[in-house]
Amino acid sequence: MTSPPPTPIVPPPKNSRVRMSSAQRREQLITIGRQLFAEKGFDATSVEEVAARAKVSKPVVYEHFGGKEGLYAVVVDREVRSLLDRITTALTAGHPRDLLEQAALALLDYIEGETDGFRVLVRESPVGSGSGNFSSVLNDVAHQVEHILGAEFKSRNYEPKLAELYSQALVGMVALTGRWWLEVRKPRKDVVAAHLVNLAWNGLSHLDAKPTLVTRGK
Repeated sequence: MTSPPPTPIVPPPKNSRVRMSSAQRREQLITIGRQLFAEKGFDATSVEEVAARAKVSKPVVYEHFGGKEGLYAVVVDREVRSLLDRITTALTAGHPRDLLEQAALALLDYIEGETDGFRVLVRESPVGSGSGNFSSVLNDVAHQVEHILGAEFKSRNYEPKLAELYSQALVGMVALTGRWWLEVRKPRKDVVAAHLVNLAWNGLSHLDAKPTLVTRGK
């Protein structure tokens, strides 16, 4: 008596999809939203486009985020926390010059590794949005730098109250250079960081205690 032939294994149809859990679908939508907001900006991105790229219906996007604004807020919040964590973690040195170098490299590392996230942050936020943005990140970083500069100013007999002004100037310089480097990617990241530190530190180390304008007040 011969045994029956084995039952053939029929592969699933090519167009079948594994059903995602709610958490997996949410992560997928965040990833897609991040890509679209980076490519097109908030205004030019639609819920329809997010849903189409995720191969779901529009109500699925509304169910998870309440709309485009909710999705954008989640994307931006994640990027703000990611960038701040990178910079905060990088600031481990004891000397102010080394701290400046670490901060510059941390920002350039983020731009290089999380390009879409950086593009989302530097684009304008929608009017009335309560979401964090690149300006809020820079303010947070500037407050950290302010404490470092304040101690350095005091030791050099400069006015400590001006540390806030200088911290904003330094962070703004690094941030604007980072936006420029985002597009050109030349020279190399370490070269850009070295020149930023060169300009900032050598300028700080030769500050006039009470600078005056040359072209005015004569």
